Amino acid sequence: MRTALLIPLVLTLVTGCATGRSAAGPQPEPEKKFSMRTYYMAFLRRGPAWTKERTPEAVEAGKGHMANIERLAKCGKLVIAGPFDVPADAPPDALAGIFIFDVATREEALALTAQDPAVKAGRFTIEVLPWYGPTGLTYEGHIPPEPGLSCTP
Repeated sequence: MRTALLIPLVLTLVTGCATGRSAAGPQPEPEKKFSMRTYYMAFLRRGPAWTKERTPEAVEAGKGHMANIERLAKCGKLVIAGPFDVPADAPPDALAGIFIFDVATREEALALTAQDPAVKAGRFTIEVLPWYGPTGLTYEGHIPPEPGLSCTP
């Protein structure tokens, strides 16, 4: 009689171990705490040197701008960057894009934007504001920081 009772118990335990579940069923995942923190959002506007024409200077500034975005992402300071879909009839100082920085101060975010070749060339101007967003802000395909990489050009 004991053997008849032990066999179902042993099978239940073995099945639970083999599937990674307890005999009581699936365990709930631990609750994740949601928290918020300050980031710095830089708004890029068309600057005094903005032009629709793809002049050699504009192309070079654009290449430098994209390289700067990649460098700042790789050094862990830039979380997200991207352009706005600006209509053809937009004003000369229209919003052109954003950077979201993971830095300690507004001054650091301003210093990082001042390094951008398109900003230096006058194609963009920058306004930096603190932004309160979710801790751990990221996206699929995010460039992971490279430890020890310098954020200066």
